[in-house]
Amino acid sequence: MFNGLPVKAKVITRFAPSPTGPLHLGHAYSAMLAHDMARAAGGRFLLRFEDTDLERSKPEWKALIEEDLTWLGLTWDGPAWSQAAHLDRYVPALARLEEMGLLYPCSCTRANIRAALAAPQEGVPHEVYPGTCKHRPMRDRKSGDALRLHLDRALDLLKNREAAFTETGARHAGHHVIEHARALAEIGDVVLWRKGDEVVAYFLASALDDVAQQITDVVRGEDLFGFTVIQVILLTLLDQPVPTYHHHTLIRDENGKRLAKRDDARAIATYRAGGTTPQDIRRMVGLPPR
Repeated sequence: MFNGLPVKAKVITRFAPSPTGPLHLGHAYSAMLAHDMARAAGGRFLLRFEDTDLERSKPEWKALIEEDLTWLGLTWDGPAWSQAAHLDRYVPALARLEEMGLLYPCSCTRANIRAALAAPQEGVPHEVYPGTCKHRPMRDRKSGDALRLHLDRALDLLKNREAAFTETGARHAGHHVIEHARALAEIGDVVLWRKGDEVVAYFLASALDDVAQQITDVVRGEDLFGFTVIQVILLTLLDQPVPTYHHHTLIRDENGKRLAKRDDARAIATYRAGGTTPQDIRRMVGLPPR
């Protein structure tokens, strides 16, 4: 058993930070939890840099992250995986989605979207794309357009198939079957390829990398639970295996606010410089000593 969960015969987990700043206590908790889960089962723990944000991702942050993880006593199997180094690996999936008629070009700016969502007749949550460009065919794609998933059509293709996933995190534990009406209302047509910088979006890149790395258990913060539905939809459409998910509680400050990279006072490098030990960090985030 690991944290009350049965240990699988084969477990592969990963820690997948964006190298856009220093690791804080919340990152450390997620990395140690994923590492402990894999090692308890005699499995593999992988490190992946989700560095498709080419402007903000820096090699010096990658180096510091690896240094922090090593100081925490974590080891990973094989070299760190970089998304930015192999952006072409996502092109076949996009091409297949296009062949299925599930993509359309979008030229909307954030200001356009905000203006459309402010219209009384829309009546949709702010974060859901209002469908302004939904009528556009792919042959109408122009330079700088983003590519969005036509979720209505995607769910139509899945109407006779179950898109579902298993969650082992305490807050959402259980078997979840994707509810089509809810997905349309709460998710909408997400961007899969961003305009301007020609970079694949997190939703698709992360899901495809989990498949490529044969991840069995995705360990991440519960703030990312909402991403799971769209990732499971994409994996099911592409006939790819769906991993088990474990969304853990977040490490928060004394005011209950979740930590962010701007919280330098809680950066692992700051704790290291101040004489804190790795065992101190484990105690601070509620993990047992090693």
